[in-house]
Amino acid sequence: MQDNRITALYCRLSSDDDLQGESNSITNQKAILKKYADDNDFRNTQFYVDDGFSGTNFERPDFKRMTDDIEKGLVGTVITKDLSRLGRNYLMTGQYTEIFFPDNNVRYIAVNDNVDTLKGDNELMPIKNLMNEWFARDTSKKVRGSYKAKGMSGKPIATNPPYGYKKSEADKNVWEIDEEAAEVVKKIFALCIKGLGSNQIAKQINKEKILNPSSYNLSKRGKSIGRTPKDPTHWVGETVSRILERPEYAGHTVNFKSHKVSYRNKKIVKNPKEEWVIFENTHPAIVSQSDFDRVQELRKNKIRPQKNEKVHPLSGLVYCADCGKRMYISRAKSLSENQENMKCGTYSERSDKCTAHYIRTIALYEIILGEIRHIVRSIKNNEEQFIQLAMQNSQKKQSAELKVAKDRLSKNQKRIEELDKLFTKIYEDNAFGKLSDDRYEKMSQSYDKEQKELTKEVRELTAFIDAREQKQADIDGFIKLVRKYTEITELTPEIIHEFIEKIIVHAPDKSSGHRMQRVDIHFRFNVLTATVTAEKKKKSA
Repeated sequence: MQDNRITALYCRLSSDDDLQGESNSITNQKAILKKYADDNDFRNTQFYVDDGFSGTNFERPDFKRMTDDIEKGLVGTVITKDLSRLGRNYLMTGQYTEIFFPDNNVRYIAVNDNVDTLKGDNELMPIKNLMNEWFARDTSKKVRGSYKAKGMSGKPIATNPPYGYKKSEADKNVWEIDEEAAEVVKKIFALCIKGLGSNQIAKQINKEKILNPSSYNLSKRGKSIGRTPKDPTHWVGETVSRILERPEYAGHTVNFKSHKVSYRNKKIVKNPKEEWVIFENTHPAIVSQSDFDRVQELRKNKIRPQKNEKVHPLSGLVYCADCGKRMYISRAKSLSENQENMKCGTYSERSDKCTAHYIRTIALYEIILGEIRHIVRSIKNNEEQFIQLAMQNSQKKQSAELKVAKDRLSKNQKRIEELDKLFTKIYEDNAFGKLSDDRYEKMSQSYDKEQKELTKEVRELTAFIDAREQKQADIDGFIKLVRKYTEITELTPEIIHEFIEKIIVHAPDKSSGHRMQRVDIHFRFNVLTATVTAEKKKKSA
């Protein structure tokens, strides 16, 4: 009897299958299935096609559409080129062929594997399904090896460059600056340095009607990255935060930020930052390293703006000398601007654990302004004397520490190269049957763990060496900063964060009959530290 239900001709192709050549192409699959259906008098045919989906993943759009039609009783037969087109997960493929299709009175045919559930001769089907899964596992292993090799070579492994960059036409592994988007990135960093939080920055950009990253990519390259909001010019604080946190904007390549759970489970899981592999100065920077570092410090403090949405210039910079905790600004409607003050964070929570280290913000403001003015005048009057003073300030054990660090760095880099060769060797031994899968996994995990630890130490040693050798450049950078300003009449968040790294406030000393309070100001670039003692006489009775 002729079955008038749909004959589903299902085609699937993944990027891994595509490597096999034209035989697995969607066009070829369609041709084979259409010819088979015509030759065997299957009518009411309909194609269901999933292009670009792994066989280990059954969350495919057209596959789900087909199973929905099956559950509605609309499909009578499912035909695929072979069993691997249906899937490469042994358990899931078996569940569909052995349970789901029979329960819904659906005949299943795999043309090239001579499988036809109506004829009943399917003894080899479980074995073929298992072999298809082995193929998927082996392919995944090869892809992971290639992915790791590329990532450790310093080439970016991200599918798409971050907003602000584009792939070079000459070499897709090279990122170039996308000038239009890069200007927005610069604006975001500049606003953060001025003291604005992520949500405030998003509000500012929304007023200017700038395309958000996803919509911008869609307009320039015809595809969006992630979800495209209904309003193409709507920015949210989370998007701004992601931009501010990316080392790529300082010119560095960051690989292995995430991984997939397994070849069966394609869920992407974020890796902890300790497992990231960072290659410095691999492409043009959109923001300077000093600005990027300054923004990370500001975000680490995460000072919340007041209700008037203004961020105090001193927020996140002032610390207690005794407990090391941040000092917080005390504001209230009952307090005038002259009464606004800062108190130790520990004291605010537990008054028995520290003292208030109370200091009025207007007094601290005047101290800082006076010191910055003094330094600016001193440098303008005698640059050479300042340079000598700053260089003397940083000579402690420098040469000995550098030698030890460089020797250790060279040793670690040599071992990392050896591990790369060992990875290749054990992979080949496993592929040719000389090394069992269990032994391969244990050795691979051991080498991988050692390489990650060495890579982390290399990053730390490189940063240490760069910091020591960068001293002259730091001093030059500080002098260049000073030259930007002819006269500083007031402190803005931008000026404070450009000049100052942190401020340490000591507890007041009243033993002399006067209120004396020491304040240490640590300037950026590790150039110098200024110590100021503020004095206030006691009022007579």
